[in-house]
Amino acid sequence: MRDIGSRLSVPVALGERSYDILIGPGLLAEAGAHLAALAPGARAMIVTDETVSHHHLAALRAGLAAGEISADAIAVPAGEASKSFAELQRVVDAILSARLERGDLVVALGGGVVGDLAGFAAGIVRRGMGFVQIPTTLLAQVDSSVGGKTGINTHHGKNLVGVFYQPRLVLIDTDLLSTLPERHLKAGYAEVVKYGLIDDPDFFAWLETNADAVFAGGPELARAIETSCRAKARVVAADERESGARALLNLGHTFGHALEASVGYGDALIHGEGVAIGMAMAFRLSTVLGMCPPEDTIRVEHHLASVGLPTDLTALPDAARDADHLLSLMAQDKKVRRGALTFILTHGIGQAFIAHDVAPDVIADFLEDERTR
Repeated sequence: MRDIGSRLSVPVALGERSYDILIGPGLLAEAGAHLAALAPGARAMIVTDETVSHHHLAALRAGLAAGEISADAIAVPAGEASKSFAELQRVVDAILSARLERGDLVVALGGGVVGDLAGFAAGIVRRGMGFVQIPTTLLAQVDSSVGGKTGINTHHGKNLVGVFYQPRLVLIDTDLLSTLPERHLKAGYAEVVKYGLIDDPDFFAWLETNADAVFAGGPELARAIETSCRAKARVVAADERESGARALLNLGHTFGHALEASVGYGDALIHGEGVAIGMAMAFRLSTVLGMCPPEDTIRVEHHLASVGLPTDLTALPDAARDADHLLSLMAQDKKVRRGALTFILTHGIGQAFIAHDVAPDVIADFLEDERTR
């Protein structure tokens, strides 16, 4: 990591596909200069959503124009429902109608939904166009904008159709979080906590002490983002396509994705909230199985709850808590291999591990207990 004035640059080391994550205030205004250096003479298609476009699209257009980058834009409806075949087709049609070439750029301005959708389109149009991430939510800044996972949802489950396709640059403008609703800031914080729970107990302890300062912004927020990006970049560089250790980044996600699907990917449960519940469940399951000290599980539950994140199924309507239905949704998870369930479990805070071949009846009993706890 190196300082660039008031910026930080975190490299993602992937050989010829390496790229930088730039972190700092005011990066939207500088976007044109960064994109012009990346792809001289390129045009751009900005993919955003209807909420983000109201707050930030004009500023991005001005920033691109300052670097002599010509750009068109398409806005999709805000929310998880836009990760669909229908919206993917709209984005692809917009790129082709604008006659963008393979050397031009698709720019994602938004949260994880926009990044996943725009990245998928960039990966398939003309068999691969340049792609730049400008994440506008904390969750996207610390997680989904880094690592090249793209995709859409189907009625079978979340992110089941997509490609691994790395961006060429990630611009994390910390100023953009000023317009983020508190609920979404908290949801993004769940992914920050995740990095401490996987393999960095000191970071988790730091968050326990500094959570209020993180939410207040300033240097603590920047440190949390930079630490998270550094952790994500390290894992992606070692295991780009999730054949091994990268699966640890899915702590809480097997449960969380099933919970999101059970409520129809709506506002009843947004992604970071599902991850928060899923991480707490992963710790509880690990404790039930005798793998994790109960006091660690209590610490995790307490910290998530202390910042206003949900930690159990009481946050969901009764219909979404059905154990058999949740188990069937987990069976569609991308981490299922030859029908066997894979979970990220833990021996304690900072000691996550990949557990293969978890018996479905164990999970079914656990889900039934969770439903009535």
